[in-house]
Amino acid sequence: MDVQLRRKAEVRESPRFRLGGRRMADYVVTTDSNSDVLPEFIAENHLTIIPQYYAFGETVYGDELNMEPHEFYETMRNGELPKSMANNPAVIRERFEKILKEGKNIFHIAFSSALSGSCNNVMMVANELLEDYPERKITVFDSLNASLGEGLSVYRAVELWKAGKTMEEVYDILMEERDHVNVSFTVNDLNHLQRGGRVSRTTAVVGSLVNIKPILTVTSTGELKADGTVRGRKKSLKTLVTRMEAALDLDNYGKDRLVAVLHGDCRDEAQGVVDMVKEMGFTNVLLNDVSPSIGTHAGPGVVGLVFYGKKRA
Repeated sequence: MDVQLRRKAEVRESPRFRLGGRRMADYVVTTDSNSDVLPEFIAENHLTIIPQYYAFGETVYGDELNMEPHEFYETMRNGELPKSMANNPAVIRERFEKILKEGKNIFHIAFSSALSGSCNNVMMVANELLEDYPERKITVFDSLNASLGEGLSVYRAVELWKAGKTMEEVYDILMEERDHVNVSFTVNDLNHLQRGGRVSRTTAVVGSLVNIKPILTVTSTGELKADGTVRGRKKSLKTLVTRMEAALDLDNYGKDRLVAVLHGDCRDEAQGVVDMVKEMGFTNVLLNDVSPSIGTHAGPGVVGLVFYGKKRA
């Protein structure tokens, strides 16, 4: 789904404008709430976020109505089971059209098309809008990733935007780096993965009895894949870091690159992973919650590690 949506007419070089003394490209970076980008980064860079939805019973959350992560995961611990939903085409259109009316183009970074219909919804709306705004451009980048695996591409795109790169240049760079954004994670309760069809019921029951913790990854095709098991929570967290060490490609992606640790309401354990990563010499490590629309499937206690390295399988 890596299509740059444009009119058939020849694409002209994008003009630039200045912000704070720097030359900035005439487009904005947008993404969805599944990217788990830090709120302060969103505010600082005026990012437009397309909401992803989730529900407990008949109550739908994700846009004007939201739950704080702790409240969401605590509700799950108390036995209520949420469900997730894709984005809303009407909301996408409203937010994109506002940008287009301001005379700006759009570079959108999407949640994996292999895990949700959300990327397809964005593509559909973008095509419709380009009929109404033929002078504008919309580029949709399918991250083929989830949570901060998607989010690292957002941070990178904003960095490149601030450096004055055109949408075409940003797209090419993100495409070159996409398969190198590695995500691995572990969960504390296999039953949530079983409910979402990621593991069998037998595996969930037996694994819970013997304290088995799965290690999962996001593949190069944007799908979730079980990648082994270990016994015990502490060992599972350590395994995330040892696997990262084995997958690094420091000749091409050095220790100055951003690393992210994500968690489902288990900040202390996630901070332990941050500390282990920093002991390896990485200094730019961010920590954030897993958004409810993704936490619906992983449950409380999920911990993940995101980094640039060798190509993911």
